[in-house]
Amino acid sequence: MTRRLLHLVSMYTLIYWPGIPGRGEFVRLLLEEAGAPYEDVGRGPDGERLVASYLGGGGKGTPALAPPILRHGKVTLAQTAAICDYLGQRHNLAPRDEAGRSQVLQLALTIADAVAEAHDTHHPLSSAAYYEDQREAAHDKASHFTGQRLPWFLDYFEAVLQDSGGPYLTGQRLSYADLSLFQLLSGLEYAFPRAYAKAIAATSRLEPLRRQVASRPFIAAYLASPRRLAFNENGIFRRYPELDLA
Repeated sequence: MTRRLLHLVSMYTLIYWPGIPGRGEFVRLLLEEAGAPYEDVGRGPDGERLVASYLGGGGKGTPALAPPILRHGKVTLAQTAAICDYLGQRHNLAPRDEAGRSQVLQLALTIADAVAEAHDTHHPLSSAAYYEDQREAAHDKASHFTGQRLPWFLDYFEAVLQDSGGPYLTGQRLSYADLSLFQLLSGLEYAFPRAYAKAIAATSRLEPLRRQVASRPFIAAYLASPRRLAFNENGIFRRYPELDLA
């Protein structure tokens, strides 16, 4: 069965909160690159209630703690990296050998670490509290993140690209880790434009990878479509100028 025919019979259901790209966007990018049909539950009528209904065992399979959640036939998966690993193996966006797949998963988990740290700059004390109630702690967290952690993450991925020979993280073939890195870099630029510009200037391979991903036909079409949600101050990456401490 060809890749295209496989897509015709492989419908996916993505469960993620409406109105924000968030962690769901890492899954969307993979589905879009694969050309795989999917239902985005949060984008439909009464999306928030429907997403909430899947939590704590509301769907089939192992109960999910939080979105994103992917349903595919009898399979139900949560956790962004686990979902991307599953889809990557199905859609030729992960290495075929076990060691290669594990290395790509390692990269995806490192990206997830960076995403979590970026989120914690504006919610360092509690995700349940308003940003306005933790401004001082957020300033301290952002100072450390923009001054040390953001450059450290970028330098790491720069070294991975150098070691692989590029243009992608594993060499000549695109993997789901490249799509995830594209989203991470885009989110960091949105949230911390000055700090990102300073840190990215010390690298030479990350922006070319980002452009390479953005120019892929299916991704380019997606980015130009209304399906691509804009970053906003309700998501993981939030632009608070006072936290952009370059």
